[in-house]
Amino acid sequence: MSSIQAIIIIAVVILIIVVVAAMLLINRKQLKEIEAIDAAVTEIEKMHLEDDITRLDKMDLAGESLTTLNTWRKSYTEAAKKKLPRVHKLVEEAANENATYRLFKARKNIKQAQEIIKPTLEDARNTKAVFTELLESNKENQIQYDALIKVYRELRKDILANSFEYGAAIDQVEDQLASMESDFEEAKNLSSQGDHVEAKRVLSKIRMSLGNLQKRLKPLKEGYHQLEVVFQDQLKELSDAYKKMISEKYYLTSVDVLGRIKEIHDEIDGARKLLAETKVDELAKENKKISGEIDDLYDVLAKEYKARPFVEKNQSKMLTLISHQQSASKKLVEKLRHIDESYELTHGELEKSKDLEKEVNEMYHQYTIDTQNIADGKGVYSAIQDSWLQILDRLREIDAEQAKMSTDVDGLYDSENVANDSIKRFKQEVSLVYRRLERRNLPGNPDSFVQMYTLVVNEIGHVSNELSQVRINMEKISAELIQISDDVERLKREADDIINSANLVELTMQYSNKYADKDSIAQAQKTAMQLYNEYNYKEALDTIATAIEKVEPGSYQRLENAYYSEEKSN
Repeated sequence: MSSIQAIIIIAVVILIIVVVAAMLLINRKQLKEIEAIDAAVTEIEKMHLEDDITRLDKMDLAGESLTTLNTWRKSYTEAAKKKLPRVHKLVEEAANENATYRLFKARKNIKQAQEIIKPTLEDARNTKAVFTELLESNKENQIQYDALIKVYRELRKDILANSFEYGAAIDQVEDQLASMESDFEEAKNLSSQGDHVEAKRVLSKIRMSLGNLQKRLKPLKEGYHQLEVVFQDQLKELSDAYKKMISEKYYLTSVDVLGRIKEIHDEIDGARKLLAETKVDELAKENKKISGEIDDLYDVLAKEYKARPFVEKNQSKMLTLISHQQSASKKLVEKLRHIDESYELTHGELEKSKDLEKEVNEMYHQYTIDTQNIADGKGVYSAIQDSWLQILDRLREIDAEQAKMSTDVDGLYDSENVANDSIKRFKQEVSLVYRRLERRNLPGNPDSFVQMYTLVVNEIGHVSNELSQVRINMEKISAELIQISDDVERLKREADDIINSANLVELTMQYSNKYADKDSIAQAQKTAMQLYNEYNYKEALDTIATAIEKVEPGSYQRLENAYYSEEKSN
């Protein structure tokens, strides 16, 4: 045997093995599918739908219940007589074919059986559910009927026994009870006729109606109680309290109390209609609104009642406080008028004090009106209280403002004395500066110093003249004194610079004589002396100092340091 023949034989053997294995796998898979179809058929048979139909027939169903039974009976009959026998045949054939390994024929029958059994099983399950519901509906309906009728009777008994608590709503409530009574009768009749499906629907309607009525009973009671008890008592109390207050000379203008009470009574009449119509939500909303309006009236009366003790207690105190502030205002105006004769009041103090005096007088005028209204029985105590509280707050503010103004103007006298002392001191300081320069016996003073000196002297003279005027502007003078102080200090520094520069020129000139044989030094000495004699001491110092530094670097710095060191020690 050749190698090629051996290979072919081996390949054929392998192929046979693969085919056999595949057929075995397919056989097992299809066997499981056949078993699944058998299980579905068994499930349908175990439902005993035929027994359910027999039991349902004995119930003498009617109406929708009977229609439902007939519909699903037809579905079951078709399945039992046609579909299931066909599935049985297909499964039997498929099992035989699969056992003899006619796999493709078996596959075809299995597929057909599956296509039939799947919807059939689903229909059977639905049919069982419908039949179970129909079988149990009578029992369930009876249980539900008994429970609902018990609740209904207890509720009806309570409503009728306490009908007075519902007011005009009782008619609607009784109508709803009557309607439910009719529904109970209908449910009973439907059950006796065998129409349990429709009976169940009616019972559901009754359950919902009962629930809705139970929810509304408490709000209806509360609404009626508010309308006929709470509101009536409150309005009577308000009316009585108002009449009593009027007899005690209370005077209300902000609200027509009796008119509002009448309007609220009209609103209550409108709410009664909502009660009669059992419109629970609308009634609750309207009652809340009415309650708020009544509370507002209570607030009005309470505010007026509470205000009277305050007014009576503080009437004399208010007069004292206002009168005191009137006196204080008058004195301040007089004081400022007097001060205004000597000083310029630059911040409108006099005009402001007059305005405050006028405001206080207006307060007094308002107070007299209020007290007269009280005496005449036309005083609105709450309004008077509010007015007086505002007056008290404003009086405190005015008192603080006036005290500050008085303190501020009192300082004008001290400021004037300080200004005069300052002028004397400035004159002395300027004089000392001038005499100091004179003692130095310099050729003369630089123009810049002369101008500065003249400026300061003129400033001092100007302010001195202002201080001698009939009316003094101390604010302006104070600002000018600050400027003079700065200028005097500048004048002092200028004088120091002149003296120091002149002294350093003389020292440097003396030191430069050791280099007088040098032309640069000789020329610098000549120029420096010329500048010195022309009162230009700073430039003269720069000239000779620059020349000596070129000849002997650092020499001028030593001279300057030694000079200022000696000046400091002196």
